[in-house]
Amino acid sequence: MIHLLCEGVGIRAISRLTNLHQQTVLNILESAGEKAQRFLEANVRNVKAEQVQADELVSFVYSKEQNTKPEDVERGSFFTYLSIDRASKLIINWRTAKRSKDDTDAFLTELKNRVAGRFQLTTDSWVGYCGYTGAVRRVFKGGIDYATEAKRYASSNPIFGIRFGRRQVVSVKRTTKIGNPDLRQATTSHCERTNLSVRIFNRRFTRLTLGYSKKLQNLRHAVALFVWHFNFVRIHSTHKATPAQAAGLTTKALTIREFIESAI
Repeated sequence: MIHLLCEGVGIRAISRLTNLHQQTVLNILESAGEKAQRFLEANVRNVKAEQVQADELVSFVYSKEQNTKPEDVERGSFFTYLSIDRASKLIINWRTAKRSKDDTDAFLTELKNRVAGRFQLTTDSWVGYCGYTGAVRRVFKGGIDYATEAKRYASSNPIFGIRFGRRQVVSVKRTTKIGNPDLRQATTSHCERTNLSVRIFNRRFTRLTLGYSKKLQNLRHAVALFVWHFNFVRIHSTHKATPAQAAGLTTKALTIREFIESAI
């Protein structure tokens, strides 16, 4: 059951495959997601990373943003922030929330608490990160080297345009924001590739389908389970090991059974 959830199978499909009620599947998702979050909080600590990238990917809960009342804080568009260690591909931390000042600060504060020592951070040029009073400067002050990478795209699809058509990068601009970052290493491409893995292995992020989340808490449980599985179970093709192994957080790939039987 948990393996199916980690491989991106939808709730209704799991219900059909296992002959279990949908609510039973959701109850298992809740239990596994909460356990995965506790496991990540306990074990992804003191990460030794030289190059960290951060990015977000958007999804929605229950209804699209234009069909959601402004006062409804648990429906509409939600952003999942991810930070990764470029070398090991480890997802250091995540946060699924609105794209607000407080949530961005909370995401970066947790990143700061999980990484040991000074590192270089790269994000895109969203003003919430890189403005003079942006979140990176508020949280880290001068404690890191920070650069942004701004990509400009052109679309070759005259019908769907830049959002859903084929996209081509036509220019890249890298800018120093704090400290002395190595601009040759300043990219968000690895984090963007991790975003793709999220959309592949989590049904709730598949675009233009009915696979969206109906409740915010279920979305958060699903993301926590994905991050745990990605870090500690799935073998990454780059290292032929899990990201947690590559980062020195564990000596072996874990199994679903070990996860279920763990005391956390």
